[in-house]
Amino acid sequence: VFPSLAQAQASVANEVYRELGQPSVFLFCPTEYCSSLCSPSPSQSCYLLTLGQELLPGIGVIWTGPKVVSQELSATLLEEVEGVLRRRPIIWDNLYANDYDCRRVFLGPYMGRAPGLMPRLHGLLLNPNCELQANFIPIHTLGSWFQSELGSCAYPDHAGMEAADSQGPQKGTYSPQEALELALHDWVAEINQQALEPGR
Repeated sequence: VFPSLAQAQASVANEVYRELGQPSVFLFCPTEYCSSLCSPSPSQSCYLLTLGQELLPGIGVIWTGPKVVSQELSATLLEEVEGVLRRRPIIWDNLYANDYDCRRVFLGPYMGRAPGLMPRLHGLLLNPNCELQANFIPIHTLGSWFQSELGSCAYPDHAGMEAADSQGPQKGTYSPQEALELALHDWVAEINQQALEPGR
């Protein structure tokens, strides 16, 4: 019925989106959801070009970065993806994911994301460790990163600059090491509080 996989997927996604009344949040994960899955590159992928043309504008498209588990995200890559998809991507961040190898647990700070990315994103989803308690540091440091990024959202033409009326921890300046130390401090306080609860 369809001349390509992309046209088939876009048609089904559009129909479901309309049938649901065009909800404000409707996410689509493409078959090519990172650069390493694109042939030959995101900007030259016939599949992604077709999706960009065919998907209704209100449908959000998920992207993981250069790889399925991306150590770094750059504004240049996000601009390329936005250009081909005709919308800002929603990052599905697998930095901490360990569902592919549960022997590994990631406890480092949120890092490898260039300053000033927020204006290039439609959203960000963090795929956490499978072990619930081990996600304190990832989520805490993601919060610190997000707080620092708020400055770049207020002034998208001056990404990373501090907002004039900023409050809280130095918006626009994210230090993974400082974020980690703050997260560890708060995590120890949380563990100590839980230890005092009856039955612990």
